Amino acid sequence: MLYARSRAMPASFAALVVSMAALWFLARDRWSQVPVTLTLTVAVAVLAIGLSGQDADLDRSAAIRWLPRRGLHLLLIGGLGVGAVLLPRLWEEQRVPVEIIVRNTAGLAGLAGIAAVLFGGAFGWTLPLVALVVAFVVKVASSDTDTVGLVVTWLFQPADVAAATWAAVVLAVAGFGTYAAFGARR
Repeated sequence: MLYARSRAMPASFAALVVSMAALWFLARDRWSQVPVTLTLTVAVAVLAIGLSGQDADLDRSAAIRWLPRRGLHLLLIGGLGVGAVLLPRLWEEQRVPVEIIVRNTAGLAGLAGIAAVLFGGAFGWTLPLVALVVAFVVKVASSDTDTVGLVVTWLFQPADVAAATWAAVVLAVAGFGTYAAFGARR
């Protein structure tokens, strides 16, 4: 419980519920890949704010190793993000495939972990948001189907695009590994 409070998890969860309700209300009846990706990015960004604790000395005094806690924290962020995006599938007619949602969640959670290591836990939201903006701008500005274009726009690619899947896997593995091993920057 102390871990959850020190990571602002109750406040992040409340912000997740409010933001998901607002985004679903704005995108109701149009629950396509763009609103789903935006909602998923917001979910990961809101939850990633607590990737570091309030007190570095308190963190160092923990009796349990940090590696599994950090990994579980990122998995929890991903699980809550997937759940928040899948919930409207119960009543929406337009449905984004689960494979895309899971792929994008893994990549965005990995980006949040990388951002926490590079910039600090309070800035875990930065790289997922930058990835969304860059992917959206590139997707709208060009229709390139070369490998670089597919990798940059991985958030908006169909489930059968191997380059997008590999980009998400690399980001997920790098983010989970670096965050679990090193933790957030102090």
